[in-house]
This record gives sequence, structure tokens and C-alpha cells, in this order.
Amino acid sequence: MADPRRPEYRGDGIVMTAPVTASERDMRALAGIVNDFRADLPAQGLPMSLLSDLASQIRCDAVLFEGFASERQQTWFAEALPADDDTTDEALARAHWQHYWDCQPCSHPDRSGDLRSVIKIADFYSARQWHSTGMYSDLYRPQGIEHELMLTLPAGPGKTPGPGRTLRLFLFRGPGADFSEADRALLTLLRPHLHHAHLDAERRRHPLPELTARHWQLLALLAAGHTNAQIARRLGISEGTVRVHLENIYSRLQVSGRTAAVTRAFPDRDSYLVHGPSTGTYLRLG
Repeated sequence: MADPRRPEYRGDGIVMTAPVTASERDMRALAGIVNDFRADLPAQGLPMSLLSDLASQIRCDAVLFEGFASERQQTWFAEALPADDDTTDEALARAHWQHYWDCQPCSHPDRSGDLRSVIKIADFYSARQWHSTGMYSDLYRPQGIEHELMLTLPAGPGKTPGPGRTLRLFLFRGPGADFSEADRALLTLLRPHLHHAHLDAERRRHPLPELTARHWQLLALLAAGHTNAQIARRLGISEGTVRVHLENIYSRLQVSGRTAAVTRAFPDRDSYLVHGPSTGTYLRLG
């Protein structure tokens, strides 16, 4: 019988985790992490103060937050606590990508499409199996890393979207106790808030230019998949006027087409309702 304290795996490789809970004290601490305003906005990624608070809540020896492009075998940013030694980055990157696809926990999000599960090395390997892998020998052991807790997020809006692009948050520990199921539960509960924290950071880094109420109406209809003709009928204007509005929107958002405009305006458009910043109103998509 499966151990209810550990995740289970279906045949398609999707991690099936048990229901998670957290104490009232943990919930208060998590609320502080996600609700505090962070003035230390980096050029990319999350505020380091947020990562530091996370590390204080889930005990670990190091934290790494990276933008992953696995198809290209590169990262487009990396934030580390404590700070990385730049002299070793190139060698470590080569070792990482050399063993990436053979390392089951590392490549799990790409192989399975599962971006929701918070996973540990022990979900895939026994200690003996893990120590026999090239990833451990060439990358983890030289850094004194034995245990890992990994959270994956969609990459979100970006100028160069592509296959295999994700955001990865790693918590590392050296020899000793592995991360517990309580640790996994806390990070699972925090996952959607970390996603929104990253989207908020992107908005602060790249604020939207001022758009009119009519622009937001058109963008909402674009996001819902309407054609120019359908938009014209919905708004009682001509298709020519729709085209003029769209060209104006593209120019203000500095994009070249419909999809890019929607992504730029609504980076978290999976939400059923999205906010129109210039109007203070909510626009229904679909």
C-alpha cells in the first residue's frame, strides 16, 4: 500500500501529492512573506528579501531561483542565496546541462508537463541511486548538496518565449535530514503566491503605458478570441476603427500583434476576471 505521507506517481509521470495542511503559525508566517511590500526589486526574478524570508521559513542551506530554457540548455537569470562564486558558474553549468535529461527530478517538468508538483530528489531515487548519478557526482557532491526541494512555475510573459521555458525555485540542504512533508506542504501552499509575486515584479519592472477605457475593452475582447469583425459588432464601430485602435494599442504596448498585446496587457489572464489599470474596472474574459 502506498505511504500516504509520500507523493504517488501515475504511469504518465505526473506527481500525485497527498492533501497538504499547515499550522496557524505557519500560515501567519506565509502571509507575511507574500504580503509584505518589497522595495528591493531586482532586474529579473524575485526580490532577494522574499527569498531570504522563504529560507527562514523552510530551513535550507541555499536558495536558487532561475529562469530555465531547457531546450536551449541555458538560464536567462539566476538569483542565489548565499551568492554564487562566479568563477565556478561556467563549469557547473556545463555539468548541469550534460546530465539534465538523465536526471529524473531535474527534467521532470519537461518530461511530464507537470509544473504544479513540488518535488524532492527522494521522490525519484534512493540515496544509493542518487549517489550513482552523474548529476550528483559532477554537480551536487562538489557543492556539498544532498537534498533538494524544487518548485516550478510557468515562465510567464517575456520577450523571447519558447519551449522548455520555466521558472525554477530550488531549496538545497547538505548532509543530514531531508526536507519533510511539512516543508513540501508549505512550499505547495506558497506556490500560487510566488507566481503572482513574480508577475507583480514584472509589472513593476515594465509598467504598462496609459491605455484608454476603449483600449481595455478591445484588449478584453482580443483575449476572449474575438475577430475584428466580432469586436466591431460588439462595440458598435466599424472594422476600420477597430484596426486603428489596435494599431494604437500595439504602438503604446510596443508589440507587433494580437497575441503579444494580450500577453503584455494580461500576463495572468488565466484569471476569469482581469483588471483594467487605467479604468479601475474589471473586464470579463470569455
